[in-house]
Amino acid sequence: MPKAADTSSSESSKRLLPGQLIWLWLTGVVIALDQITKHMVVARFDLYERLEVMPFFNLTLAYNPGAAFSFLADAGGWQRWFFTAIALGASVLILIWLARLTAAEKLQGVALALILGGALGNFYDRLVLGHVVDFLDFYWGNSHFPAFNIADSAITIGAGLILLDMFLGARKKHD
Repeated sequence: MPKAADTSSSESSKRLLPGQLIWLWLTGVVIALDQITKHMVVARFDLYERLEVMPFFNLTLAYNPGAAFSFLADAGGWQRWFFTAIALGASVLILIWLARLTAAEKLQGVALALILGGALGNFYDRLVLGHVVDFLDFYWGNSHFPAFNIADSAITIGAGLILLDMFLGARKKHD
């Protein structure tokens, strides 16, 4: 057998997953943490019950049938399937994007894995429960930020990392 064939064969065996799909373990961690924390809160809290953790942070139980910031929460039920379909479509696109990344695009891989984990965590809630479970309540005085969860946090961090990656990429082009 020629050496070139051996080299390409060994390279393909080292690369088990295309692109940055290797980061799917992070997606799994996000989904697991999201679902475990949601189940713990649902088991221990009544709806809207609050536990003050710090002077600016409560644990609480809230259900969100809408999207971010309760967008379309009172839309009559169709939004459940609408947001479920969006999450499913976005997840497929993210998987394709991840698979097409190069080995050098690690920050994008991490970012997309976080977003995917968050999208799938909330997708599960909508599909099974009909609403998303939120429980992290930050506030200042009487002004409360809308309650959110681990999945929402992962999506936000992932989006921030994509912006950071874009910024760093633009800086490299100018240097």
